[in-house]
Amino acid sequence: MPELVVRALTEHDTALFSSLPDPGLVGRAAFGHTYVPVHEGGEYRPDWTWVALRDGRVVARAAWWGAPDDVSPKALDWFDFAEGEEEAAAHLLRTAPFRAEFSLLVPSGWREVPELRAAAEGRLAAAAAGGLRPLVERYRYEWTPECGLPARPGRLVFRPEPDDAVVRDVVRRTMEGTLDERDRTNIAERGLEAALDDAMGFLGWLPSPREWWKLAFTPDGEPVGIQVPARNPNGPCVGYIGVLPGQRGHGYAYDLLVECTHDLVAEGAARIAAATDQGNFPMAAAFARAGYPVSQERIDLVP
Repeated sequence: MPELVVRALTEHDTALFSSLPDPGLVGRAAFGHTYVPVHEGGEYRPDWTWVALRDGRVVARAAWWGAPDDVSPKALDWFDFAEGEEEAAAHLLRTAPFRAEFSLLVPSGWREVPELRAAAEGRLAAAAAGGLRPLVERYRYEWTPECGLPARPGRLVFRPEPDDAVVRDVVRRTMEGTLDERDRTNIAERGLEAALDDAMGFLGWLPSPREWWKLAFTPDGEPVGIQVPARNPNGPCVGYIGVLPGQRGHGYAYDLLVECTHDLVAEGAARIAAATDQGNFPMAAAFARAGYPVSQERIDLVP
C-alpha cells in the first residue's frame, strides 16, 4: 500500500479538502454545512486543516475550528475518511498537533437507520482510535418564531447582577448535583473550582454583552438561579440555565428558559440555538414544553 502522507493544508491547496466525497449521512455535511477557508470568507484556517494522502489522493481529513481571536482550536468540526481508511483517519488525529473536543452531528433516531448507524459508529470508532473518548450524547434545539413564543409563567423576578463574584457564586451553587455530564466529569476529575473556571470562561468567551445575564428570584427575594441569553459566533443561543439545589423540583428551569427566550427575541433573535444532555430529563422536558424542537442529535467526544 502506498505510503501515507499526513500534513496541514496551505492557502494554495485548500481545494484538496473537498476532493474527498461525502455521502452526507452524518457529520456537518448531513446538515448542509460546507468547508470554506478563511481566505475565501469562511471559518476554517488552512493550518488547522489536516489531510491524509495516498498517492496524492485525500483518504482522510480533519478541520479544527476557532473564533477569529482564538490562538488554538476550540473544536474539531470535520472528521471523516474514505472507505477502508479508518486507520489513516486515526493516524491523522494522532499526528496533528491539536487536542480539542469533537461533536459528531447525527440525525434524530440515527440508531434506527442501519446506514446512519454504520456511518456514525465507523466515525466514532476511528475517533476513539485517534485518541478521543465519548463523553455524552446531546439534543440540539433550534427555536424560531414559528414555534411560538411561550408565555412567561410570572413566578419569578429577574434582574441583572453586575458583581462578577455574586454571579460566580450562583453558578458554583447550580453546579452542585448537576445533571450535565461535562460539568460532572470536570468536577470529578479536576474539582469544583476548576469546573467552575471552565464554565465561567466559556460564558466570558461568548461574544454577547455581559449585561444580558440575569439572576432569578422568588417574589419574596429568595434566589432561584441564573439564565444567560447569549450569542455564539453563529448567532443567538441559550448560554446557560441553572437552578440552585434548594429550588429544584418546582420546574423553575422552564421559567428560566422562557425568560431567556423572551430576552433574546427582544434583542432581535429570529433563531435560537440550544442544547442539553439526553440524560438531563428535567431540562429536556423544559425545552419540549417551551416549544423548542430537536433539530439534530450530537455525540460529544473529548481528548
